[in-house]
Amino acid sequence: MQRPLIAVLIASAVTLLAQGAQAADLIQVYQQALANDATYASARNALTAGQERSIQGRSLLLPQIGLTGEHLKNNGDFTPSNAGTIVDVAGTPTPITGSDRDNSANTYRLSLTQPLFRWGNWQQYQQSKLAQAQAEAQFAQAQQDLIVRVAQAYFDVLTAQDNLASIQAQKSATTEQLASAKRNFEVGTQTITDTHEAQAAYDLVVAQEFAAINDLEVRRTALQQIIGTAPASVATLRTGVRIAPPEPATIEPWISSAEQQNYAVTVQQLAVEIAKREISRTRAGHMPTVDLVAQSLRQSQTASGVTKNNAVGISWTVPIFSGFQVTSQVRESIALEEKSRNDLEASRRSAAQNARQAYLGVNSGLAQVRALEAAEVSSKSALESNKLGYQVGVRINIDVLNAQRQLYSTQRDLSKARYDTIMNGLRLKAAAGTLKEADLVPVNALLTN
Repeated sequence: MQRPLIAVLIASAVTLLAQGAQAADLIQVYQQALANDATYASARNALTAGQERSIQGRSLLLPQIGLTGEHLKNNGDFTPSNAGTIVDVAGTPTPITGSDRDNSANTYRLSLTQPLFRWGNWQQYQQSKLAQAQAEAQFAQAQQDLIVRVAQAYFDVLTAQDNLASIQAQKSATTEQLASAKRNFEVGTQTITDTHEAQAAYDLVVAQEFAAINDLEVRRTALQQIIGTAPASVATLRTGVRIAPPEPATIEPWISSAEQQNYAVTVQQLAVEIAKREISRTRAGHMPTVDLVAQSLRQSQTASGVTKNNAVGISWTVPIFSGFQVTSQVRESIALEEKSRNDLEASRRSAAQNARQAYLGVNSGLAQVRALEAAEVSSKSALESNKLGYQVGVRINIDVLNAQRQLYSTQRDLSKARYDTIMNGLRLKAAAGTLKEADLVPVNALLTN
């Protein structure tokens, strides 16, 4: 007979919580993400593609060499317009006929063009270097995003585990209270109301357990999406850890760093420079172009023999009128450059807001952790007092159940506050553009197997 599905889920969740010896820590999970995360792999490929931009732009300034050729076979004849007969001195008529013009021709042409003055090509080369720098900044931002995504998914799993463990502990305590209420009712020391209250509390916690098991599986699946494989059990946060406050301790340096060093801002700054270069590139449509040209020609014909020719010189072009196309393109480029400036300002404001929000989140989180630590101590004392009062008859069953719920809720909130504070610390560094893989090391030191 198959075991019920929920029993299997509960058993697997309990086994997961008990596998501390094989738990993977945050650094190990991050290394898995580096190797398997599809979003990060896409960003890495985009960087590789972006690094080719400057090579392509430089090619516009280098010589262009080409070899062309053709082989033609001509088949025809020639008939003069005054075709007829002629009479020689002896009086003999001779007909006038056409001539056979069949021949073949081979032509080979080696040409070289070296741009001497092409302002548009020069501006495009400068744009290509900026585009490469933009690709590098986007990849750096993707690295930061991976750190944040991995850490968030990791702590989401821990949050779900803590929630399940809290509910299972509450279920165990509620089971004991239900059994005690039933015994006391049977001996007549308590009313049926106490039993009903304990039963209602037990049914509620069972329903919460089902939801917690499902939530844990969802969180583990989200982590699996990043690291590419089903995650093993993960190392948990040590009890009583102390989270360091942000350094520097004032908000202004963080905001200033976000407005200048945030990678999203850097990408947009480069976009403004590219847009400025685009204005100059389009204006080059009004400018002359000058090239150095060289050519070597060899042509052989069966009728006339071989012809060779070498030529070198300067080729120039002066645009006169293009149907207002260039003028329109310049106006378009100016509008797009203004758009890029507005996008840059929006990026700076967004980065500053993210830094401000993360900084306040860290400080409020630290205060919340301290308050919840004190609440945990008080909740433990309240639970012990209610248990003692229940035993001597001055407290009823519902008082003990409420005290238990209060303790478990406080412990769950305390763990969540610690996770959120750690995450806000990482987000603060990401907003400031300073988040590195090394920043995971002190966070990882807070974990234990």
